[in-house]
Amino acid sequence: AAGGTAAPGAELARVFDENRRFLFGICYRMTGSAADADDLVQQTFERALQTPPARLQDPWRPWLVRVAMNLSRDELRRRKRRAYRGPWLPEPIEDELVVEPAHEPASTSGRYELLESVSFAFLLALEALTPVQRAVLLLRDVLEYTGAETARALDLSEANVRVIHHRARSAMSAYDAGRQPPTRALGERTLEVMGRFMQALGARDVAGMEALLAGDVVTLTDTNGRYPAAGVAVVGANKVARFHAGIARLREAQARVEVRWLNSAPAILGFWDEPIADRFAPAFVTIGELDAAGRVRRIYTVLAPEKIERLLAGSSGISPS
Repeated sequence: AAGGTAAPGAELARVFDENRRFLFGICYRMTGSAADADDLVQQTFERALQTPPARLQDPWRPWLVRVAMNLSRDELRRRKRRAYRGPWLPEPIEDELVVEPAHEPASTSGRYELLESVSFAFLLALEALTPVQRAVLLLRDVLEYTGAETARALDLSEANVRVIHHRARSAMSAYDAGRQPPTRALGERTLEVMGRFMQALGARDVAGMEALLAGDVVTLTDTNGRYPAAGVAVVGANKVARFHAGIARLREAQARVEVRWLNSAPAILGFWDEPIADRFAPAFVTIGELDAAGRVRRIYTVLAPEKIERLLAGSSGISPS
């Protein structure tokens, strides 16, 4: 069939079913947004319906990856031009939605593991890259594409891929120096420490919180300007502890919480039962990150409602209203 002839509906439905999850994982890693990833996967298949590849007998996945990557790069460029109020954090997401054991080409172990590549720390490090650097790094170092496969996927020469890949890795050097790939043991330690932190927070115990924090701890709160929070990163153990105590004092009732595994880490999903004034967030997601000594070095809290409504809808006893 020629490029202008639509693929048979049954065939395209099969292709969509086989590749949707894989493409969602790519688009999420490219954008850090599940909502954007949903849209980009839909746009990819709309493109397949409207202008399918010229050789329908060839495997679809390389063509789909090329389209999804181009769309993702365009979305990243648009996002960087849009104003965002306060710190930006990725949209928290369940691990199973973005980790697919089998992907093409066959993989053993990349520079960055699949779970590591959806962690908040990794996704935030990717924000320092240009869209094309981000695409090259993900294909080469997460999905283990060869230089030739990456060049075909991104419409680049292999020489360009090598240069871009080198620059992308250089930009990730700070992340690499302190990286802690996720393990179950690390997750359990993190959960234990963050549980103690939340207990101290509930008691407004500044000293108790400070004792659990690294001296250079950083807290980032993403509200997109909707709710009371620091509009910049808060740095330092005492400042971070006092900041969280101050936020807690704005609400008399304590949140109900549940633990979820999100973005390769234990996360605390909290919410309030009583009606919420418009200036207060009805729910939040908090993810902590430990240093080598077992103290909290990063606290990420997402309050922006559009980023957690998917989690609220899937949580027992929680309404996204």
